[in-house]
Amino acid sequence: QVVFALNQTLLQQESLRAGSFQIPYTTEDLIKHYNCGDLSSIIFNHDTSQVPNFINATLPAHERITAQEIDSYFRQELIYKRNERMGRRVKDLLEEHPDKSFFFAFGAGHFMGNNTVIDVLRREGYEVEHTPAGQTI
Repeated sequence: QVVFALNQTLLQQESLRAGSFQIPYTTEDLIKHYNCGDLSSIIFNHDTSQVPNFINATLPAHERITAQEIDSYFRQELIYKRNERMGRRVKDLLEEHPDKSFFFAFGAGHFMGNNTVIDVLRREGYEVEHTPAGQTI
């Protein structure tokens, strides 16, 4: 699986450099939607949550299965479990110190797609509101 993932990553990078493959959105698109609080945008769906994409229709069936297994593993381990841990840590700190104010900073990837840090906190009963760029807190 490691060799497969490495080969697919290299092929994807070569396609990007050659111009035969393009990312469907730019960094500017991500920043714009993030700043506007548009986290439900198609840009921030399940398929864009900072995990390499190895699944494509041109793969033979046995390789497609390997790609799906790797994709599932990455999403579970690198995104979902990590967001769950971070969300629980935020919750624990808020509950342990109800008289204090906190500022938490996370990379933007932890607010994109499904099962985000925000989703974890909302499931725990917290109300989370977007503060637009430039708005005083």
